[in-house]
Amino acid sequence: MRRAVLAVRGSASLLVLVALAPWFAARAADAPAAPAAGLATFKVAPTALPAERLLDGTVEAVNQTTVSAQTAGRIVAINFDVNDFVPAGAVIIRIRSTEQVANLTQAEAGLKEATAREAEAQTHYTRIHDMYERRVVAKATLDEASASRDAAVARLIAAKAGLEAAREGVSYTEIRAPYSGVVTQKLVTLGQSVAPGTPLMAGASLDALRVVAEVPQSVVDQVRRVQKAAVYVDGKRIEATGLTLYPAAQPESNTFRVRIELPKGVQGLAPGMFVKVGLVTGEADLLLVPRSAVIERSEMRGVYVVKPDGRVALRQVRLGHSRGDEIEVLAGLVSGETVATDPAAAAARARQQATQHD
Repeated sequence: MRRAVLAVRGSASLLVLVALAPWFAARAADAPAAPAAGLATFKVAPTALPAERLLDGTVEAVNQTTVSAQTAGRIVAINFDVNDFVPAGAVIIRIRSTEQVANLTQAEAGLKEATAREAEAQTHYTRIHDMYERRVVAKATLDEASASRDAAVARLIAAKAGLEAAREGVSYTEIRAPYSGVVTQKLVTLGQSVAPGTPLMAGASLDALRVVAEVPQSVVDQVRRVQKAAVYVDGKRIEATGLTLYPAAQPESNTFRVRIELPKGVQGLAPGMFVKVGLVTGEADLLLVPRSAVIERSEMRGVYVVKPDGRVALRQVRLGHSRGDEIEVLAGLVSGETVATDPAAAAARARQQATQHD
């Protein structure tokens, strides 16, 4: 009889365990997962950084010039073409110089004649002056010799000036680069006749660049007070070395023009390009994450978020500008959350957790 009672009790216990099995399974599924041990993480916290007003800007060269002809003639040589690099002082265009060389030869001959005449007049004056001192000639003769000497000196001075002008005329037939740079436009062709003032070639130096933008009057006072800016190119942030804000607004747009100076030798920019300009207006608390934590899949940008219970999940975020090795997060994260800095390891951990959950 006792054995029968034990058998009945054992059967009842077994039935209770079978009935509670789904409840235990559900509790096990809701239990916290194991912490993400060994996973490199970064805790998101607000960082005080400069607040910027983003505007469109245009890159321009600090040194950009269109050289023009300073004498008349025919183009006999064009030594550089568009996109060629030109060293400072190099001859870029030659103009036929036959007339100018002839004028130079004439001026050199005139100088020789004037030099000889001046020497003769000086000798004659010295001789007459000596005779006058010995009371041999009259005062009028001395005055005549003095006038001849002074006229000869004046003609010598004029001859020297004529020679300089002739040399300058010859130099005008060789158009030289005022600084090293790149040819941006070729405005004449070989054999073309030009007159003084005719534009010949345009160029720009890529060593020194700046950006020009239009600042709304609503933030112009803040920009003028802070005097800091940056330029964004291909995800890179380039700090400006100087900022010049024009004192008067443009009548058409009521905006103030600003010139933003860039460091010398900056790469990836060329005159005429459009870029984003960040004008610093104050400070703001921004959320930054390491660039290594961000993954890119087509148009999606995301990070792996490590939850307090150790679970890892991929979350889409909206990014802003880079700040060195970190990048600004505009949406998708809040302060205090933790992200994995090694997306590959985080993805493997997420797959492992999903498999354990299944």
